[in-house]
Amino acid sequence: MILKGKVKAGTNNASYWINKLDELYTLKTGMKLYPGTLNIELPEQFIPPSNVIRLEKEEHGGHVSVSILPCSIFGRKAFIIRTDTDDRLNIIEIATDVRLRDEYCLGDGDIVEVTIDN
Repeated sequence: MILKGKVKAGTNNASYWINKLDELYTLKTGMKLYPGTLNIELPEQFIPPSNVIRLEKEEHGGHVSVSILPCSIFGRKAFIIRTDTDDRLNIIEIATDVRLRDEYCLGDGDIVEVTIDN
């Protein structure tokens, strides 16, 4: 499945949580994630499938669980990260090992494609 959308500014909240939960994210994904995500606004809602990687709130002592869905962007392995409480269903957050904006010279409004791994 390919998702296509526009790069959008985020709230910079993901950087805090990826740093704080670095060891758990590395354990779950097999990748040391850059502390931040690329937000992409889709033309319609995206609901992750039920068979995703889960970071349960009990694992990190928090109040929110997270779905982690393997994907790729620009041919680079990445993950869609979404908390269970996120109500922005047309926004996906992409986490990987680099700052995607810098690596691919991306700015707000640029169109990108994300491929969901099978």
